Amino acid sequence: MEPHLTGNSVVDARAAAAATTTADATQAGTSKAPAPASGWSPAGVRSRNWARLPLGMLLPAIVLAAWQIASTAGAFSPVQLPSPAMVFTAASELVARGELGTHIAISTQRVLIGFSIGAALGLFLGATVGLSRLPDALLSPTLGALRAVPSLAWVPLLILWMRIGEDSKITLIIIGAFFPVFTTVSLALRHVDRNLVEAARAFGLKGVRLLTTVQLPAVVPSVFSGLRLALAQAWLFLVAAELIASSMGLGFLLTDSQNNGRTDRMFLAIIMLAVIGKITDALLGLAEKWAVKRWA
Repeated sequence: MEPHLTGNSVVDARAAAAATTTADATQAGTSKAPAPASGWSPAGVRSRNWARLPLGMLLPAIVLAAWQIASTAGAFSPVQLPSPAMVFTAASELVARGELGTHIAISTQRVLIGFSIGAALGLFLGATVGLSRLPDALLSPTLGALRAVPSLAWVPLLILWMRIGEDSKITLIIIGAFFPVFTTVSLALRHVDRNLVEAARAFGLKGVRLLTTVQLPAVVPSVFSGLRLALAQAWLFLVAAELIASSMGLGFLLTDSQNNGRTDRMFLAIIMLAVIGKITDALLGLAEKWAVKRWA
């Protein structure tokens, strides 16, 4: 007769698996003494967090100073290396004309849509391949070969099939976001603790419920590692799409500035891509911290 499934079954399963793992480690003589807790005091954690921001801003400040010195020392012409003030002026001009905000909004929208769809597909197929040998044998060789195709190689084909429009750009971003999530999820699920899975099954969990309540929470850090890689890939593939077939967006701003000899706007587009990419990654990092506290 199956054990009665209650709201605490997942907790009980994890506890049982932990007890089994601890017992196995003790019998094997591999148990380790706990690490000293003094280094993880609340005061120490807070001090490290306060130190991260100024330390993180140190290198950008050095780069900005070196940029200013190099642009005013006469080693480069303004066309080759515009000064930070020239880039700021170019940004002010585009803001006054309402163009910079439009470029940023369009590119961000494309990335978010493509990333969401690509990550969802990667999560679904990664779980399918990671949990079953048959889909692994059927899909892994083909998907592994497609993953090696460079992003620019997809552009002519997507334009041929979908014309120059939003569909081709978002599809390219979906391709870029899919593979990091698929790879990390499939590999992580293959290495979930078997004791945890068996204990959960003993409490009546199976199929989708076993996946969503036990197996995926067990690999939360790996899932978010894949999501953060996928987000970075989404921005890379966005630029690849907008460089070739676009009339708006930060990638288009790069190409248009190159054609018009506006190096200041080229630097502006690169800086905007870096800043917005970091902001979206930081937001995903906050979601990761919440998910790790909630499930891991």
